[in-house]
Amino acid sequence: MTLRPVQVNIKALDAAAVGRFWAQALGWTAHSPGVTTYVGPGADLVWPDPVVVGIDVVPVPELKSPVKNRVHLDLATTSAAHQAELTARLRALGATPVHFGQGDVPWTVLADPEGNEFCVLEPREIYRDTGPIAAIVVDCVDPRAMARFWDEALDWTLHEVSDDQARLRSAQGVGPYVELIRTLDPKTVPDRVHLDLLPHADDDKEAEVSRLRALGATDLDLGQGDVPWTFLSDPEGHEFCVLALH
Repeated sequence: MTLRPVQVNIKALDAAAVGRFWAQALGWTAHSPGVTTYVGPGADLVWPDPVVVGIDVVPVPELKSPVKNRVHLDLATTSAAHQAELTARLRALGATPVHFGQGDVPWTVLADPEGNEFCVLEPREIYRDTGPIAAIVVDCVDPRAMARFWDEALDWTLHEVSDDQARLRSAQGVGPYVELIRTLDPKTVPDRVHLDLLPHADDDKEAEVSRLRALGATDLDLGQGDVPWTFLSDPEGHEFCVLALH
């Protein structure tokens, strides 16, 4: 019994507009089959995608707080010229530069039109085959402890665990990484961005939720009412959802 990340959930005042931004940013397509806007590769809606982790933009009435998101996307590039071109194109689409003390770093920090931070990375060999999203980055106080939780929670492979960071990736070696990066700042506000997980076809969702609770996840009541997914938080309080198969 294990789960797989199938999408990054982003909250937005204007879900359609933010979905269009991310579709253009990644070279993907925005689909709005219902209330949310799903962004994935290809003209046809395929969910869950067998390789990529998509983006689901969900409308909410609240503005993003000024606090930096603890979950963000890193975008991959193939050359210095590609990094510069992508950065310029993203700014033309409505992204804005962000400064929170990162200093002189080789990557570029931007925010989408509603202030959700992301990075355009310099070329790195490790991300040469991830697709446009290199990594889903989670800030955490204790990467080793978080790695233990997420390694048990997901059917992904754990790589490169240290006091400062840990990486997980699909056991098939495809798609983006999930990276747990050490930060000194504790979590103070609800996440604007979180992961959505899905059981495999032969697994039972409620059994998976019970297994996560035993690993240290806790239930969340966000006023969601009677919905087919389950809200939980990991041991450091990052929200995530376990979706229903149907």
